[in-house]
Amino acid sequence: PSPPLAAGAHAVLAPMPGKILAVNVAQGDAAAAGAVLLVLEAMKMENDILAPADGKVTVVKVQTGDTVNTGDLMVVLE
Repeated sequence: PSPPLAAGAHAVLAPMPGKILAVNVAQGDAAAAGAVLLVLEAMKMENDILAPADGKVTVVKVQTGDTVNTGDLMVVLE
């Protein structure tokens, strides 16, 4: 199980199974709402995974080439 998130933190979960094609952020980066955090390939389509809110990236759980399942934690913003 994932550790509980800090109050006000935003977990970015995989919306569908797929493969990570690009990771555009690193731990400590600032991300604006709507910024592309990751690119996820699913069903031969590239899906931009966007920041749900402004915040600082505190956790990056995936790297390029990883396979994720629906609901997997990928990034945490605080």
